[in-house]
Amino acid sequence: MADVAQAAPAEGEQPQGAWAVIKGMAMRMFTIYCISSVIKGFTGGFGPAGVANSTAGPAKNAIPARNMFEIGTNFDLYVYLSPLEKRFDKFEEEQPFWLRKGLTYGDWDSEETYARVIPTPSSLLKNNSLYLHVFVVREGASPDPKNRAHVKRETMHSSKAMNKYKKKFYKKTANLLTGKSEQSEEDQKKAEVMTHEILNYYHPNMTINFILDHTQWTKGAVPSPLDEAIHFDPAGVQYQPILFLNSYWNLGSDYMPINETVKELNISFTYQPLSMFKFQMYASQQMKNKWSSMIGGDLMQDDSDDDQDALKQALIETNPILLAVTVIVSLLHTVFEFLAFKNDIQFWKNKKNVEGLSVRSVVWGVFQSLVVFLYICDNDTNFVIKVSVFIGLLIECWKLPKCMNIELNHEDKILGIIPKVKISDKAGYVESDTKEYDQLAFKYLSWALYPLLAGYAIYSIIYVEQKGWYSWVLNMLYGFLLTFGFIMMTPQLFINYKLKSVAHLPWRMLTYKFINTFIDDLFAFVIRMPTMYRIGCFRDDIIFLIYLYQRWAYRVDHSRTNEYGTSGEDPDGSLAAAAAAAEGETPALEDKKDDEPESSQEKKEEQPAKKKSARAKKVD
Repeated sequence: MADVAQAAPAEGEQPQGAWAVIKGMAMRMFTIYCISSVIKGFTGGFGPAGVANSTAGPAKNAIPARNMFEIGTNFDLYVYLSPLEKRFDKFEEEQPFWLRKGLTYGDWDSEETYARVIPTPSSLLKNNSLYLHVFVVREGASPDPKNRAHVKRETMHSSKAMNKYKKKFYKKTANLLTGKSEQSEEDQKKAEVMTHEILNYYHPNMTINFILDHTQWTKGAVPSPLDEAIHFDPAGVQYQPILFLNSYWNLGSDYMPINETVKELNISFTYQPLSMFKFQMYASQQMKNKWSSMIGGDLMQDDSDDDQDALKQALIETNPILLAVTVIVSLLHTVFEFLAFKNDIQFWKNKKNVEGLSVRSVVWGVFQSLVVFLYICDNDTNFVIKVSVFIGLLIECWKLPKCMNIELNHEDKILGIIPKVKISDKAGYVESDTKEYDQLAFKYLSWALYPLLAGYAIYSIIYVEQKGWYSWVLNMLYGFLLTFGFIMMTPQLFINYKLKSVAHLPWRMLTYKFINTFIDDLFAFVIRMPTMYRIGCFRDDIIFLIYLYQRWAYRVDHSRTNEYGTSGEDPDGSLAAAAAAAEGETPALEDKKDDEPESSQEKKEEQPAKKKSARAKKVD
């Protein structure tokens, strides 16, 4: 299937793009909502600055505060650069990097950009940071506290780093046949002594947003995360307009590493008014990043840049209406995935008889999950994905005792210490024709699988660099399962065809999976994603459509007589007995005795319809 292993892309393959990112974002939003709801239930809510506080709330007799900048208020913008994060205070020593006077609050057409080339600051060359400090004051006022024109309560200040630290990972890879590598000698030497190093990266663009909003907020009652951005005067009668330094649209791929060879830097600042609605979107994104950092630390930030870039490109390139539909459908996709998972667990939990089910497909599912887990461990995937894939592996292993007899032989031990594990097929599976059909299906399947596996193995060893033979085996198996894993659904189709029945399948789970696959199809050619993933969506569709056809073709025949001499139209078997007597035959099975335990009858009714007996066929 296409979703055999979505945890990490195969070697040399691209990520699944914006569609996978949006689905992941929907799942994260749902998770964050659940966690915040639990915390809110225990703490009684969130107080100012996002701190849990059961007593948080507006003071008694508090009145709504108003914005201290009215529409039409003129103000000045001061921009400084500093190697220090603390509030800039060297006003007498340094001139503003950019000074813009006479801006008007409420003028939506006042957007402008200031660009300049400067020598690379020594702080960046020393692997330190460079901070942007922005001040907004009324026209004619000063941001310098030592100046007589300074008004503290009407001075807005915000700061943000122009650089960021990112991990660069190293893997020593080479062609296993020739021993040659496309990596530079420097990277190969670093790969021998480290797995990654933290480098200083810089982006030249920063947007200065001044929020235009006149909502009457009440001190102590501002919802999170706005409570961190809105600052009130001591009396709580007025609040400062929000000054927001926005770097959201800076793509991670556009950050450039800083080293001794970089002699000059381009800097571009853009001033732009912003509405409260858009600011809330940015604030929500910042809150998500804080939650991710708090839950998983750097472990959840390792691959966040690529995900964020894919999401930003989707927002830029995709039609807004289509994007809104995509987000809604992504949430539905997450719900259906959860329902499919739930019904799959429920189906196997209550399953007592595996007749009609492909046991070998279950064993193959365990093998697939094991390969995926070993692959992501070998490729340093973050901890959260490792845990989720490991849980999936445990669930697949949990299914094994449901479809096979697994016993410990304490009499026969390995080295006299470890009991041997005895695995055998369940009686219902052996006695029915399911085992024969299952073996036959895998026999036919092997004619296609083995040549494909051999061809893919030869391709990967010749054209793809590997860390070693162990990594080659995992990468080869992972890529093979990602590409051809969908055909492992075909043995169940073969068994259904031979049994002429689909009553033994978990139809609720299959229905939810079919809906999710259909959703993937809708966006497979709308949102950018790898070609192989697009093809995988349609391959899954073909399999599910065959399932639906089999469900239509092998409907319940109420006139058919089963092995007990009864049918839907003849529940007590009297008509079948009369027909057999007219032909001079003795019924193969007598009618059930009235004193037979009711529980026994219920168990037999729950069992899938078995192969017709000779007499039942004749009655049909």
